[in-house]
Amino acid sequence: MYIDFHTHGKLAKYLPFSAEYTDWLLREAKDSGLDAICLTEHFNTQGFDQVYGYIARRGAKEGDAFVFDGLKVFPGMETDIAEGGHVLSIGPMEAIRELNRRLEPFKAKEHFLPFEKLAGLFEEYPVLVGAAHPFRDGSHIPELPRELLTHFDFLDLNGKDVAADREGTEQKTYELGKMLQIPVVAGSDTHQAVQYGCIRTDFEKDCSSFAELQKEMSAGHYRIMVHPEASRKVKTAGILKRGLKEIHALGGDYVSVLLGGEGESQAVLAAKEKSA
Repeated sequence: MYIDFHTHGKLAKYLPFSAEYTDWLLREAKDSGLDAICLTEHFNTQGFDQVYGYIARRGAKEGDAFVFDGLKVFPGMETDIAEGGHVLSIGPMEAIRELNRRLEPFKAKEHFLPFEKLAGLFEEYPVLVGAAHPFRDGSHIPELPRELLTHFDFLDLNGKDVAADREGTEQKTYELGKMLQIPVVAGSDTHQAVQYGCIRTDFEKDCSSFAELQKEMSAGHYRIMVHPEASRKVKTAGILKRGLKEIHALGGDYVSVLLGGEGESQAVLAAKEKSA
C-alpha cells in the first residue's frame, strides 16, 4: 500500500475551501499511484471543519479511512507550536475535528501552544503524533527536551526537504528516529498535486485503521521510496502554486483556471483592470 503521510486539501491556508479543488487533489493522488493519504490540513486554515465535513460526507467509510474512488483518506492535522515547528496528528475523524475545535483559541501565532501543552491535549485522544519536517528552517523540535520528544510516535521524512537536500535530510531524520526509537515515514507536504509521489511510504500490508498503521510502522514493515525526479516535481508544484495564488489575488477563479473552466477569462480581465 502506497501512502503519503503529510498532505493538504487546499492550495493555501487563507483561501476558502473549494470542493472542486479538493476533488481534483484526491483524483490526482490516486492517479499518481497512491493508495492512501493522511490529510493533515493546517489547524488554522480557513474552513478547516468544512474540509473534513466534506470528506466525512462524501467518502465511503472503511475502518478509519474515507474512500474516494479507491483512494483511502485518513484524517489528520498539522499544528504549529510556540517553540517553532509543526506537529502532525492522525486519528479518527471525530477526534481530529474535536481537537481542532478545542484549539480555536490558539490558532493565531501569538497564541500557539507550547508543545508540552499540545502533547497533553493529544493524550486525551486516540491519535498518533508526528514531528513534521523537524529539521526545516524555523523548526526547533529537535531542540526540545528529551522527555518531550518521547511524545512523538513517528517522524516525517518530508518530500520538500528531501528534494532540497536528500542526504542531509535523511541523515538527520533517521538519526533522530534511531535516538527516539520511533519510525520514520514519508510525506510529500503537497498543497498542489504535481508534488504527489515525490516521496511515499510503501507498506507491505493494506491498512484501513490507525491501529493497523501503527502496528506496521512499529514493526518496520515498509520502505520509503523517493522519486528520481523529486526535486523537479517539488519545484514545478511550487511554481504552479504561486501562479494559482496570484490568479486569486488578481480576482480570478484559480480553480476554474486549473480545471479549464471560465475562470481563466475572468482572471485575465482582472489582471488587465489592475494594470490599467
